[in-house]
Amino acid sequence: MIYLLDANVLIDADRDYYPLERVPEFWEWLLYHGTSNAIKLPIEIWEEITQGNGDLVDWLKQESVKDALLLDGEIDPDHVDHVVTNGYAPDLTDDELEKLGRDPFLIAHAYADRDSRCVVTTEVSKPTAQRANKHVPDVCGSLIIPSCHTFELTRRLNFSTSWRSRS
Repeated sequence: MIYLLDANVLIDADRDYYPLERVPEFWEWLLYHGTSNAIKLPIEIWEEITQGNGDLVDWLKQESVKDALLLDGEIDPDHVDHVVTNGYAPDLTDDELEKLGRDPFLIAHAYADRDSRCVVTTEVSKPTAQRANKHVPDVCGSLIIPSCHTFELTRRLNFSTSWRSRS
């Protein structure tokens, strides 16, 4: 399984529970799994995060980090259209499309190989949300794409601060 990370996975981890300077083991663990092709960032998500500034942006822009985490390959525009039309709504306005941000690209990358890709996000399901307000787990669910939360990912890939001694 390849776990495709939403921007909020890295942003929330750095801000809330695994700050780069305080829990470097988490970030080393991400790179290890990036190098082994278990964790990846679609280019659209990498670009979304690196438009900002700060320690996380600086870390992501390092060539070794970018090489380890970036997902190879380009997205099929038909997959993005499918995600928007069937996951959100077929008649979204321009304002609604803008609100979606890069989420349709992330989901489309997973849609391209649903049997071996899983979207990882910190968003939680909100099944009553409609159209551009739908949350990533609900869109994934409606398209039969696996998704999970960051903490489920850390359980599945067995993260701990002593992970390196077990690998």
